[in-house]
Amino acid sequence: MLFVAMETAIDVLDERDRRLVAALQCDGRLPVERAATVLGLSARTVRRRWSALFADGIVKVVMAPQLPDGTRVMLLRVRVLRGRLDAVTKALAARDDIPFIDVSAGGDEISAIALTGSGPRNRLVFEQLPATSAVTSVTAQTVLHVFRDAADWRLDVLTARERAALAPRGRPGSAGPLDATDDLLLAALADDARASAASLAARTGLPDSTVRRRLTALTARGALRTLVVVDHRRLGLAVDANVWLQVPPDHLDEVGRRLAQHPAVHGALATTGQANLHAAVWLPDLEALYHFITEDLAGLGIHSVDTVLVGTAVKRPGHLAYRSGSRPSSSRARPNSNRLSMLGPAISSASSRTLG
Repeated sequence: MLFVAMETAIDVLDERDRRLVAALQCDGRLPVERAATVLGLSARTVRRRWSALFADGIVKVVMAPQLPDGTRVMLLRVRVLRGRLDAVTKALAARDDIPFIDVSAGGDEISAIALTGSGPRNRLVFEQLPATSAVTSVTAQTVLHVFRDAADWRLDVLTARERAALAPRGRPGSAGPLDATDDLLLAALADDARASAASLAARTGLPDSTVRRRLTALTARGALRTLVVVDHRRLGLAVDANVWLQVPPDHLDEVGRRLAQHPAVHGALATTGQANLHAAVWLPDLEALYHFITEDLAGLGIHSVDTVLVGTAVKRPGHLAYRSGSRPSSSRARPNSNRLSMLGPAISSASSRTLG
């Protein structure tokens, strides 16, 4: 079934496992021994718990999606007639240029991310969606600046000292452009960023020694930017919401940076339009969301707040609640390209052509 009610019961990971997930957020290829030393656990415990979390599909480490230079990103809010939501959502989920899709808890709105070229008009936004009978309105806003995306977000269960000790040893952007061998390795890591050197050698045909040397170099230059995919509810964060804010231009940068430091905010984007700042938040419950809106946002000069509860995260990096016959191919863009991983789980052929 495509849509899952927000009230669906789900087991929350214990504190030890949540700390182990947070450690992977610091470094997706974190060695067992270093995690054990920093977290005060035995290497055997770390290895056993990570193996269980990976094997059960609770946690997955992937490469953070990268966007080629020149790619524009648009936030879409699509209002849909009740009873037609499933068809439109499935059609959008099948598109490679739509990497992120949320469906509102109310069941009448789709929030999505569309990747577009540098041209002034996007066919999906200006022609295909408006022409679809199930769609009642479409709002499109271009992303101007990324303050935080999902790869930057950290579960708030580690100390600052622990995070610093777990971070990879490297300096982002400290070396020149990547070559074809680097690209080949990054593509092989796309769906499993913790793949071993031996596995990567078998997959790419490169010598094991070359793979190890290149991985060391990529780590040193900060080129291995990973994303931990885990259901936020397993972390004790039951509420998923998109918050659209209207902020005066002279406060936009400051407010965006403030939001990017908030532990609940896993995505913060400046956009075009009247609601010019978007925040994606994960919180324990509705009372925490109320506190976020009425207290954490207070005093920031925000003119208006529009909050939409997410009922289902249909499509996000590493997670697709609906899978069609073919899976979108992994991006092979270079890690120094534009980033946006925040947006951070079939219909008839005629309907597919309408949005294709």
